Amino acid sequence: MPMPTIEEIKEALKTVKDPELHIDVVNLGLIYDIRIDEEKQSVDVDMTLTAPGCPAGPQILTDAYYTIQRNFPEVKDININLVWVPFWNPEMMSDEAKEMLGYF
Repeated sequence: MPMPTIEEIKEALKTVKDPELHIDVVNLGLIYDIRIDEEKQSVDVDMTLTAPGCPAGPQILTDAYYTIQRNFPEVKDININLVWVPFWNPEMMSDEAKEMLGYF
């Protein structure tokens, strides 16, 4: 079974929502990088949170992990890496997310 593409993983991660903002992690701009290693059958995701003390942080990271695991059983190793550089800011959101939050 072939490994998923970056776009397929991003699409799956759109089901992972920030429980306070009710917007998915992709449109919030929280996904910084996705790396796929076909040989190792692994996926590494670099992502951040809207704030270091985000109370929903552990839930969001866990949801991202299980979303990839559930949607792509061919992936044998999943690493969700929490990163703080660059520090997230509202400009990283998609236009759709900005509109939903009334941010312009």
